[in-house]
Amino acid sequence: MASLTARDIMTAEPISVAPDLSVTDAARLMVEHRIGALPVVEGGVLVGIVSEGDLIMQDVKMEFPTYIHLLDGFIMYPPATARFEDELKKAVGATVGDVMTAEPVTVSVDAPVEDIATTMVDRDVSRVPVLDGDRVVGIVSKSDIVRSLLLEE
Repeated sequence: MASLTARDIMTAEPISVAPDLSVTDAARLMVEHRIGALPVVEGGVLVGIVSEGDLIMQDVKMEFPTYIHLLDGFIMYPPATARFEDELKKAVGATVGDVMTAEPVTVSVDAPVEDIATTMVDRDVSRVPVLDGDRVVGIVSKSDIVRSLLLEE
């Protein structure tokens, strides 16, 4: 039997969202459709992926900026300021674009299941968008990989 590919095990035509969608609406879509991630597409091109983990604010560990007390004034240590602003933006991210993972790990539609599994483990991801050229045609999750083991018997 020929080796299975992404095309054989993927969820075809996954629900995708735009980067300007609100985090609340993205969460609602995930709950309603019982899915753990949404490809983020802009102008037909994949620009990111947003997962349940991205939406869980308590996972964001905020480090408050360092202030230096000098001559009765306070000076904020600049590198800490930028990091704090990024963390704050992610914590209260109003849009998918604020909290998504940009440039996500992807696989081609013809990628063998073994390669997809290896990629997921090596890159520590639970799901990967499947591309045909630059178009998102599916998504493969770890549970799809596990189910594929039964198909190969």
